[in-house]
Amino acid sequence: MTMTYYFCCPVCRNSLETDGKRCFCKKGHSFDLAAEGYAYLLQPNKKHSRMPGDDRQMVAARRKLLDSGIYGLFAEKLAELAVSSARGREQIRLLDAGCGEGYYTAHTAESLREAGITCDAGGFDISKAAVRAAAKRCRDVSFAVASTFGVPVADASVDCLTDVFAPIVPEEFARVVRPGGTMILATPSKRHLYGLKEILYDEPYENEEQEIDYPGFSFIERVPVRGIAELDDPEMIWALFQMTPYYWKTPEKGCEKLRAQCFLRTEI
Repeated sequence: MTMTYYFCCPVCRNSLETDGKRCFCKKGHSFDLAAEGYAYLLQPNKKHSRMPGDDRQMVAARRKLLDSGIYGLFAEKLAELAVSSARGREQIRLLDAGCGEGYYTAHTAESLREAGITCDAGGFDISKAAVRAAAKRCRDVSFAVASTFGVPVADASVDCLTDVFAPIVPEEFARVVRPGGTMILATPSKRHLYGLKEILYDEPYENEEQEIDYPGFSFIERVPVRGIAELDDPEMIWALFQMTPYYWKTPEKGCEKLRAQCFLRTEI
């Protein structure tokens, strides 16, 4: 017995069927399902390294940090907006782009279901380690290793697309979101993690606010979400650093200063 799979074929974009062990399309393209239930749909031409994205250690650190609740205010607001966007609908299809280890995906899907909305949820990330962790976290969500530059989802098939601090590819997102559907983006405001940058850099700088007027979408609203994060565990401080783009571009001097920190207070 087979059933329709959440994602579509990354090669030909035909729908996929699954028998629980693999997924396959009518043209014969086939992809194994991992023991955790996710599919590896990242095509070679979408990879920028042998193992793209966060590694296993980084994913474990991120999960520990997020499960501490430090970013709980973002998860709550994201879920609130997703539920609001689904008002009047009995069923929606949710897609979390750049889902990481599934923290926001799980919370949003659960909140929709608690609101009485049937939610067919999926998430994808370029990191295999992150997707494996996400699939272990929530068994009632479909996950895949894939790239935002080639989203393996059918045209106009998503009611609500979420993207939390992940790369944005407007043309792909506009392709997969149905007419009348909603895209919810979380982007860093000017002072996000400024306290972290005060340690890392001699001359800390504010973030540039991103333009969010994307072709194919009509702007609804910008919702500020602000708080203060305090960490007194060096491992957690380093885990927060690993979650940011600064991890890849900070000189060793800044990294050494951060490793010596036992306390961090920063705006988020």
